[in-house]
Amino acid sequence: MQDFFYNIFSSVGINDVFDILITTFVIYKILEFIKETRAQQLVKGLLILVVAYFLSGFLDLHMIHWILGGAFTIGLFALVVLFQPEIRRGLEFMGRTKLSRTRLVEVDKDRAKQITDEIVSAVRSFSATKTGALMVFEREITLQDIAETGTVINADISAQILGNLFYEGSPLHDGAAIIRGDKIYAAGCVLPLTGNNNLNKSLGTRHRAGIGITENSDALVLIVSEETGIISIAKDGRIQRFLDIKTVEKTLFDLYIPDDSADGSSMFSKLTEHLGRKKDGTK
Repeated sequence: MQDFFYNIFSSVGINDVFDILITTFVIYKILEFIKETRAQQLVKGLLILVVAYFLSGFLDLHMIHWILGGAFTIGLFALVVLFQPEIRRGLEFMGRTKLSRTRLVEVDKDRAKQITDEIVSAVRSFSATKTGALMVFEREITLQDIAETGTVINADISAQILGNLFYEGSPLHDGAAIIRGDKIYAAGCVLPLTGNNNLNKSLGTRHRAGIGITENSDALVLIVSEETGIISIAKDGRIQRFLDIKTVEKTLFDLYIPDDSADGSSMFSKLTEHLGRKKDGTK
């Protein structure tokens, strides 16, 4: 037995280790992409068809076996259409660089504090007056196509401008504001709605649009409900609700001045965090 294990381990080289690690990482990412999405149900259906195909061959059910075989041939082309959103999301993920954390803009702590204070002041006012607001913070993935659905203003970030944009009488108040770096780049923008059917039914169009854009990009979205004044943040297809001003302030400041020590987090911690998410998209 000792010789058996010795022969196994002695035949494993550094290339084999890299091969296993890369394969494990790819499988993990594929599972991460399809988890809690429409693709999850599609994968379950495909697995059932695969099992039925092999069972029909084993039991000599020739007609079923032939039909399923033909379906698989056509299905290879259908998969590209069915999984188009997930494939796009995966390609966008691979196109990002993870060697360093991308900042919205190169600003010092004083400037980041100033920007954060202006946004927090606006959010505090929105929450108190129950003014609906939807602010999208662009990060690595450009939101130029989304910005083009609204009006480009390219204005400095201030509580007064944000207040005017989301004031109920403003022509741009129903859309989203795209914040690019230290500028309010565009307002009145139309966002894609999420396809997640497991969300809380109390979430309205504004929240579903905020979640939707985070499913198609790495943006962070700040949402204020016009019905309740509740503050929420959406990121990576999830939403965190009932936030206080301190949490919003810390989140925004960390967005502009990231904690570099967080870059060394392990895959295990990310996996446990992912598995701990609720199916309704909340933390």
